[in-house]
Amino acid sequence: MLNRRTLLAAPLLAAPRLGWAQGGFPNKSIRLVVGFTPAGTTDIAARILAQALGQRLGHQVIVENRPGAGSNIANEVVAKADPDGYTLLMATISSAAINYGLYGPRMPIKPEDLAAVGLLLKVPNVIFVTNSLPVRTLPELVAYAKANPGKLNNGSSGSGTSLHLTGELLKTVAGIQMTHVPFRGSGPMLQEVIAGRIEVAVDNLPSVIGHLREGRLRALAMTTATRSPALPDCPTCAEQGLPDIDATAWFGVQAPARTPRPIVERLGAEINAVVQDPATWARLEELGGMKPDVGPDHGTTPAGFEAFIRAEIAKWGEVVRKSGATVD
Repeated sequence: MLNRRTLLAAPLLAAPRLGWAQGGFPNKSIRLVVGFTPAGTTDIAARILAQALGQRLGHQVIVENRPGAGSNIANEVVAKADPDGYTLLMATISSAAINYGLYGPRMPIKPEDLAAVGLLLKVPNVIFVTNSLPVRTLPELVAYAKANPGKLNNGSSGSGTSLHLTGELLKTVAGIQMTHVPFRGSGPMLQEVIAGRIEVAVDNLPSVIGHLREGRLRALAMTTATRSPALPDCPTCAEQGLPDIDATAWFGVQAPARTPRPIVERLGAEINAVVQDPATWARLEELGGMKPDVGPDHGTTPAGFEAFIRAEIAKWGEVVRKSGATVD
């Protein structure tokens, strides 16, 4: 399994490619802002991207964690940064899509304040439980929750994340009651589920896969259309009779809206090259990552990623409306 400590300590710059940056962009280090705490999926993916992108561009890409408000703090920092390509946002399904429906007029920025650069990867969400809970399948969890209405707590890494909304989708589709308990990141949430103080949770597969493989937690269902090769024994929600629970998290890069188009296109091309690089993709795939489909409609170009984000904003806005999900 991929060693997180190694990832977090990995150098963000290898030997530069001679001549790449001379006479133009980039000619200095780039800041990649992450709206979540270290060691979670967003941070791990950002550090893999930063190392590979730094090698390709010939300049250091520095990961800067600015957690808070479901990544809205990071969103605002990047939206208001100089639009010169040197400040980028590690965008997620929550920061770039869900938050606009969930926070509504309280959002500090609008979608048009950020420019889409490129989609890095998609990852499944997984529904899992503490080992002391007497359920081993998703239907058993639904039956248990119905027999014990309101007694189960379901955790997430924060209000407004795809994990929060996946839990709300489960409750809506299955007709069950659980109390949502948000945490500041996956780390503290996972410890509470392992300890049995939180019974049910949803997380991105990369953050929890080690605990699932080693038996500290019990996986019930993947929220994607197909099983994950990283955890092949875990069935999907659809396989267990709940096909309407379909939630795939994703991670990409955005820039300030007025960033010159040639810079956006260059960065987008380099991110796509990172995804297609076998060595880098092997690291992302080991996390449970799924490669974006190639083509302009799948987020592998700036224009394609922009269209993808717009569709996701509409999709999750409807989930927020139907579930009644809120943030404090």
